Amino acid sequence: MPQDNPVTTGSSEEFPGFPDVTAGLTAADTARIAGSGLWAADGTVNPDAVRLGQTLATALLGGGTPAAAGAEPLLPAELAAHVEEVRGLALPAYHRIEATDGVRLSAFSLRQLGPGPHPLVVVPAGWTPVGWPLFLWSYLTLARKGYHVLAYTPRGLGIPGLPSTSEGFIDVAGPKDWADGSAVIDFAVEHLAPSTIGFLGESYGSGISQLVAAHDGRVSAVVALSTWGNLATSLYDNETRHIAAVKALIGLTGGPVEDKFDEANQQILADFQADRNLEEVVKWGRLRAPESYLELTNENDTPTFFSNTWHESLFAVNQVLETFEGLRVPKRLNLWIGDHAAPEGAGLIGLEPRKVNLPMAEAYAWLDHHLKGESNGVEEWEQVSNQVMFTYVTEPVLDPGTGEPTGENRIVEAAVRENRADWSQVTTGVEVFGLTGDGAGGADGLLVPRTGEQAPPEETGWRRAFVAGVDTEATAMDLPLMKTGQEEWGGNPKIYDTRKIDRRHAVAWTTEPLFAPEGDGQAGRRVRGIPRLRLTVRSTATSAGLVAHLLDVAEDDTARIITHEPLNVYGLTPEQDTTVTWRLQAAAYDVPAGHRLMLVVDSMDPLYGGASITWTQTAVGSPEDEPSFLELPLG
Repeated sequence: MPQDNPVTTGSSEEFPGFPDVTAGLTAADTARIAGSGLWAADGTVNPDAVRLGQTLATALLGGGTPAAAGAEPLLPAELAAHVEEVRGLALPAYHRIEATDGVRLSAFSLRQLGPGPHPLVVVPAGWTPVGWPLFLWSYLTLARKGYHVLAYTPRGLGIPGLPSTSEGFIDVAGPKDWADGSAVIDFAVEHLAPSTIGFLGESYGSGISQLVAAHDGRVSAVVALSTWGNLATSLYDNETRHIAAVKALIGLTGGPVEDKFDEANQQILADFQADRNLEEVVKWGRLRAPESYLELTNENDTPTFFSNTWHESLFAVNQVLETFEGLRVPKRLNLWIGDHAAPEGAGLIGLEPRKVNLPMAEAYAWLDHHLKGESNGVEEWEQVSNQVMFTYVTEPVLDPGTGEPTGENRIVEAAVRENRADWSQVTTGVEVFGLTGDGAGGADGLLVPRTGEQAPPEETGWRRAFVAGVDTEATAMDLPLMKTGQEEWGGNPKIYDTRKIDRRHAVAWTTEPLFAPEGDGQAGRRVRGIPRLRLTVRSTATSAGLVAHLLDVAEDDTARIITHEPLNVYGLTPEQDTTVTWRLQAAAYDVPAGHRLMLVVDSMDPLYGGASITWTQTAVGSPEDEPSFLELPLG
């Protein structure tokens, strides 16, 4: 077993280095990265985070200074000391691991130098053109905790020429990726002889981690961050294509579609984008859904840790909940404010060495308990922990030059978290609101409580129409993806001006100001769980798109979004009613006392492929035998 070779590979070769690592990082650089997170403003991976990961890799594998003689150190002093500490504990190495079909996967390892055996954490890289270096900081953290680490770039991902790029075509977490995961385990068993094996994955790597664990009983624990349970419903649900998500993912592969995907997967992507053969797209997605293999995961009894966000733009929260509910293993679900990778991103890429990232700290604790047997409190955890949206306390950020507010906030007190024994304990009651037919001249209808003895009679027999196929200010989030959610995580949720929502192209209903029965000091409503909406729809066309947005409206008519969900309806007969019921995405949200709930329904959102035809008319109503309602979960 070649334990002393700093480059242990499936086919021996030297680490070629990253061509763009030409100058060292300064303390000012790392401070800037600390404030910018994983995503850039245009929705791509933050280039500063890429530079940090690649510089850390070069420092570990090639020494602490650039190639040029007399050049400055690659890393600032504190970070360099951290790297040297890890080099004293574990031997870094670059690998090419050969899969069963001959494809070579780029990989990186940290092998513990002390007497073993030691537990191993395998980290499949996320869906980025950078591959395994992006999360190199987390490998250092794991090595300091006593783990062997083996990170790899899934097949096909990466920019040609980079040492972190793997060969082959992207299989989108298909059977070839499962087999690759097992080949990586085979390599680890031969070269690292681990005591136990866990998988930790972010986004794409998290789905692969679940799928490998389902098909390979050697995996003893899984951490799945910003993950999916059902890839089919993540990309296509309620007859609606999540087109912005797929467009963003295609743009993050590191090359053109024809170079990155084989013909079969190119066809799937083309069909999805063209809105055709969607039954084949769904079948393709289900093959890649951990939910499809729950029986295997449950038989293996693999402890599984999920971490996701309420306003997730790639893998919406409800599909993760369904998979989580189907697991009969030791399990944990953390739900956070924000969007894809915002909570854990800083902890993965590495910012200040002394700064604790709570989402990652809990992920590491899960591995410590299930791989190392540590009694660290994980055994006492309840299954579900929900961070309540926007309950953090913030203060204005001041311009250092003028002392004036910049318009941004910083969090000074973390948001409230609520622990529950399981998901069924999150919702403790339901309040039903009827929808009224008010709205002449662009006015809003009312959301009227239907719960309790004093509830007024239902108002039915009304119909309200709007001109479809035109977007409004009621959108789930701003584009590019992840931007709005990253700002939410940092204390700056998107503010909507409800007066700017064009009622010619949307209909809206609003409650009276809400107050808790206990008094004005309590939240007006504590939304906990999955809201449900029923409407009757008709259109002058044979199809209609409906996008429901649930907003928290302040006294000045500005609002924050609680949740949303689209629904496309096909096969309509003009001038005939069709009743539809659909679930909005789950939420944990405290509506402040005195605020109002607003339900806005329009026909389009830039995240989704709509079914409405521009300038046709869509009408929603409430017939006597099927009155419309909003069912609000409370907890």
